[in-house]
Amino acid sequence: MINNETDSLHTKALRLSYFTVGYNIIECIVSIIAGFIAGSTALLGFGSDSLVESLSGTILIWRFRKHGIISKEKEDEIEKKTVFFVGISFFIFGIYILFESLRKLIIVEKPEPSIVGIIIAIASIIVMPILFYLKYKTGKDIGSKSLIADSKQTLACLFMSVSLLIGLSLNYLIGFWQADPIVGLIIVAFLFKEGYEIIFEEE
Repeated sequence: MINNETDSLHTKALRLSYFTVGYNIIECIVSIIAGFIAGSTALLGFGSDSLVESLSGTILIWRFRKHGIISKEKEDEIEKKTVFFVGISFFIFGIYILFESLRKLIIVEKPEPSIVGIIIAIASIIVMPILFYLKYKTGKDIGSKSLIADSKQTLACLFMSVSLLIGLSLNYLIGFWQADPIVGLIIVAFLFKEGYEIIFEEE
């Protein structure tokens, strides 16, 4: 009975990972296209985050597809590797956003207001809290640090969605273009903090 319940939770984790990849690939494509059109660092960064999150989701798919096929020891090994890779993804994303935000501020590259970007941010604010909760709870239920770490990636996407909405709205309503790269810098601090904790926190 316990094994059936565990298998069911692993299947749920796998489905959540598939959904994460599918949703974020769509979000990535739309955000990057809208970001190029508007010249928005925040939107391009948001699209890049979606790409990183889809990569993180792909790593989780790799991890959970192994459940029941390999030994428990080997599965624990893969779990540790997955946690590390998810942590690294935070740093990759953070470095990109840091570079783009500073570049935008230095060369005074003003983005065009973007209604599409605002719609994307609102959609993400609706979806991400639900996805975060399901991942976090499932990760806790099966004792998977990798899925819990991945849920934090989803939480980062939620924070970024809120920041993106604020930045794009301020630019759209009052022309405060600096909000775009400033939002990026705030998100960088969160990403580096989470990435560090995921990789270096004690067992």
